[in-house]
Amino acid sequence: MSLQIVCRGVRARTVIILLLVAIGPRLAQAQPPPTTTQPPPTTTQPPPATTTEPGATTTEPKPGEEGVTFIGAGDIANCEVAGGGGARSTALILDRYPNAVIFTTGDHAYQTGSEKEFRSCYEPTWGRFKARTHPSVGNHDLITDKGKPYYDYFGEAAGPRNLGYYSYEVGTWHVIALNSAIPARKGSDQMKWLTEDLATHKTECTLAYWHIARYSSGAHGSDPLMADAWKILYDAGVDVVLASHDHNYERFAPMDDKGKPDDKGIRSFVVGTGGGGVYEFKSKAQNSEVRDNTTYGVLKMVLKPGSYDFEFIPMPGKTFRDSGSGKCSPVK
Repeated sequence: MSLQIVCRGVRARTVIILLLVAIGPRLAQAQPPPTTTQPPPTTTQPPPATTTEPGATTTEPKPGEEGVTFIGAGDIANCEVAGGGGARSTALILDRYPNAVIFTTGDHAYQTGSEKEFRSCYEPTWGRFKARTHPSVGNHDLITDKGKPYYDYFGEAAGPRNLGYYSYEVGTWHVIALNSAIPARKGSDQMKWLTEDLATHKTECTLAYWHIARYSSGAHGSDPLMADAWKILYDAGVDVVLASHDHNYERFAPMDDKGKPDDKGIRSFVVGTGGGGVYEFKSKAQNSEVRDNTTYGVLKMVLKPGSYDFEFIPMPGKTFRDSGSGKCSPVK
């Protein structure tokens, strides 16, 4: 009797084992896959584009939704001032943003924009960002051989040779670099080009930059040289203008084509703080909101669809900062 019970038990266990062997793989296949967490996209690079079927919903951000970092300054490398320490200090700030698009608002290599000054003063500092720099030409850049070293150094990135104006895209923004050292009055070749470029690129958000500031409280003051350019830009609904020439930082309230406050007008910045020396302020210009000449530094902007953030970042050891945000005005 006991022997029969043991044998039946053995047979039962054998049957169970065989069943487990047969269905085990199916049970394994039915298990959910392990979950993974993808890191969020950085603020300096737009997430990849995604597509969905008609009627489907998605929580993926649109391209450029988090913005692209756009950073820079003008009046940069001057080895006659503290051995070029200013440009070295501001270059250290740019090192923190390896994916940023870099702009310059002129006067890259003091005093005369010579090949030697570009090689010995600009190249060791801001020169390491040359591959992602979009320059605009300054008056000091043109002293040596009418700017030949400048155009040789930057090549195609400086725009057409001896013209120096061009446009490009940064995320969802249209960006325009102009030349304040050549004719910029209504009817000039540059202004004809600008009008056509704006008509071709009717984007919600547009930014322009050049060297000699239209509005400034600095030693050079407000210069009417680019007044016609400002009007063309205002009439097209351009949102931001950047300049330098005065070696200081200044932020203006949005203005219309006559320099009067306009919430839907152009907000401008003077960012002559790249390292080429510091100027005293002359007198407060109308609509000036913030001014500083205590530090070198750069203007960092995050260009987003329909809006922008801005922040002035000082050189290491300095404390002055300025920051805020704004919305793009409707396309006109």
